[in-house]
Amino acid sequence: MKISFYGYNAFLINSNDKKIAIDPGALFFYFFRFTTLIPESEWKSITHIFVTHGDPDHYWHTDRVAEASSAPVICNKTMVRDIEGKPLMLGPRDKGLAFTTPFNKLHTLSVDETIELDGMSITGIKTTHGELILKLGPISKTVKPGPEERVGWGAIGFDIQLDGKRVVNLGDTLLHTKEWEAINNPDVLMIPIGGGAIHNTMDEREALQAVKIMQPKLVIPCHYNCPAFFTKKYNPADDRMFKEEVEKTGARCVILHQGESITI
Repeated sequence: MKISFYGYNAFLINSNDKKIAIDPGALFFYFFRFTTLIPESEWKSITHIFVTHGDPDHYWHTDRVAEASSAPVICNKTMVRDIEGKPLMLGPRDKGLAFTTPFNKLHTLSVDETIELDGMSITGIKTTHGELILKLGPISKTVKPGPEERVGWGAIGFDIQLDGKRVVNLGDTLLHTKEWEAINNPDVLMIPIGGGAIHNTMDEREALQAVKIMQPKLVIPCHYNCPAFFTKKYNPADDRMFKEEVEKTGARCVILHQGESITI
C-alpha cells in the first residue's frame, strides 16, 4: 500500500487495483487561487473518492475528479439531499448552501454505519469540525460550523478496511475521547494537528490523546502549516514535537510534505 500526501487532508492511497482519493480539495484562497491539491494527472486513474466534509479545501474538485475517473463518491448522508426525486450533493462551487450536483455513483453513510463496497469495509466515524476564525487586518469573524455558515458541513471520518489493512482518516475534527475508543490499533491513522491557534481541529496535544486512545501502528499528521487565506502557514503546528511524543507511545510517526509518499 502506497500513501501519498498533498497537503490539508488530501491523500491518495494505492493498494492493488484501487486508487483512493481522500478530500480532493483546493488551495484555499492563498494568493486568490483555487488550485487543485491532488494533481490533475492523477484524476483519471482514481477508483474511489472519499469526502470528509464540504469545505472548499476538502471537496472543491470532487465532481471534476468523479467526471474524469467515473469513480464513486463516498460521503456523509448529510451532504446529500433528495431534490425532486434526485439525490444531489452539496455543490462544491455554488454560493451559499445549495444541493445541486448529481453523481452517477454515490454512496452515503452515517456515523457508526458500515457499508461494503468493492471489497472494502467502510465505517463512518464521529467527527466535529471546530469554529473557523477569519481575519483580515483588524477585522475578525468567528464562523461556527453548520448549515447557516456552511463550514464543516457533513463532517465524518472514515475507517477503511482493504487488502488486510485498516486506514483511519478523521478529516477536520475536534477531539472525541469516548466515541473513538472502539477504533483499536489501525494500521494507519491520518490525523489533523493544526488547531492550536485557530481551534477548528485538534492541536498537537489533543491529537496525541487520540493516538493514545486508538493505538495505531503508523500516524500521519495532516491539516497543519497550510497555505490558506493570506498566509503561507495557516493552522500552524510543531510536527517534530508531535512525532517525538507519538513515538514515545510505541507508534511510528511519519511527517509527509506535499507530494511525498510512504509505502507500508
